[in-house]
Amino acid sequence: MKSKTASKKHWEKVYALKKNNELSWYEEVPSTSLDLISSLNLNKDAAIIDIGGGNSNLTKTLLNKGFLDLSILDISSRALESTKSEIKEKADQVHWIISDILNFRPNRTYDLWHDRATFHFLTSGSDIENYISLVNQSVKLGGYLILATFSKKGPSKCSGLNISQYDSEILNKLFGTHFIQLKSFEDIHKTPSGTEQHFIYNLFQRN
Repeated sequence: MKSKTASKKHWEKVYALKKNNELSWYEEVPSTSLDLISSLNLNKDAAIIDIGGGNSNLTKTLLNKGFLDLSILDISSRALESTKSEIKEKADQVHWIISDILNFRPNRTYDLWHDRATFHFLTSGSDIENYISLVNQSVKLGGYLILATFSKKGPSKCSGLNISQYDSEILNKLFGTHFIQLKSFEDIHKTPSGTEQHFIYNLFQRN
C-alpha cells in the first residue's frame, strides 16, 4: 500500500536541508511524552515503538533510563542515521525500521505505541482507517497508545504538506472501539525558531 502523505524523497530532502535542531517539531527534551511514559510505570523490558521518531531524542532518553526493547520507525533513512550517530555505541540496542507507516507490517506487538510525528500527516479517510487498523493489531491487550497531533488551534500545514487537525472528541471516536481514552490535553510546542504550535496529547489503553 502506498502512502498518500508524501514520498520518501520528500522527507529525505527535508532532513538533508536542515539540521535536526532546525526542524519545527524538534524537542531537545521531549518532556511531555516522557512524563506520560513515566506515569505508566512500564517494565524496563516493555516493547516500545516510536513512530516517525527518526530525529527525536525520545529513544535516546529512554535508553539512558534503562529501557531494553526500543524501536524507531521512520520513512527517512537519513533521519534514522542521524539518531544512530547520536546514540553511538548503544545504536545496536535499538530496532531501526525504515518504512512508510502505511506499509509497515510488524511481526510482533508492542506495550507502547508512541506517535508525535506521523498521524496528522494522514489526510485521506482510507489512510486514517488503515493506520487505526494497524494500531489495533499492533498494541498488546492492556498496552498503551500515546498519540500527539496538531490540535484545532494548530497549523494547517507542516513541512509544506497539508495535515489533519484533531480534538479530543474526534480522536476518541476514531480509536475508541479498541482503546479507552485515559488522558487528553493540549500542549504548546515552541519551535526552534520561536513560533508556537498547538498539539493535543492523548493517552489510550488497549481494551
